[in-house]
Amino acid sequence: MSVSAAGFDRRHPFYAEFSEPAMNELIEKLKTRRSAPPATLSGPAPTAQEIETLLTIAARTPDHGKLAPWRFIVFEGDARERAGAIIADVYAQANPGAGAERKAAEQTRLSLAPLVIAVVSRAAPHPKIPEWEQVLSAGAVCMNLVVATNALGFAAAWLTEWYSYNQEVLARLGVGAEEKIAGFVHIGRNDSRREDRVRPALADIVTRF
Repeated sequence: MSVSAAGFDRRHPFYAEFSEPAMNELIEKLKTRRSAPPATLSGPAPTAQEIETLLTIAARTPDHGKLAPWRFIVFEGDARERAGAIIADVYAQANPGAGAERKAAEQTRLSLAPLVIAVVSRAAPHPKIPEWEQVLSAGAVCMNLVVATNALGFAAAWLTEWYSYNQEVLARLGVGAEEKIAGFVHIGRNDSRREDRVRPALADIVTRF
């Protein structure tokens, strides 16, 4: 039998490199993947080698024209607190009447999880490649990063929040004026069993031409 119980064709060169139990486990992980709120993520953070693996997989994404219209900013260790201080400062300036508790919450925006990786979209006008396709590529990078995180045994949340659209915050975080945040991916460990949310029925979202 060339097709496994999980539905993949073992004759394909990609699958031939892996055992069937390993592939079945991967398929089940993908079928049950879900996000974990940053407040539920704990350390230890991925190692330097694991982070390199995550970034390598994230960057291996469809990219029409080989433009690499995206890049990464890694927030780990004290950098998370320094970034949070920027977010809290900008928030306090825009909301002078905000209470201390709310300001403190803004301070922890990027420090709840032990690792945060920002995916920055660098989509720009191109004579052949539509900007929309470049934006989609950045989104694919985010999803690759999330899936890779889960494959390594970690949990993740792909978020944006208000500061992803605030030019002062972005400038102070090193994001260029023409760049945009595709997402902040919060990464850590979460061993708790999380209830799944309702997913769309395939019958409601699939048509056949």
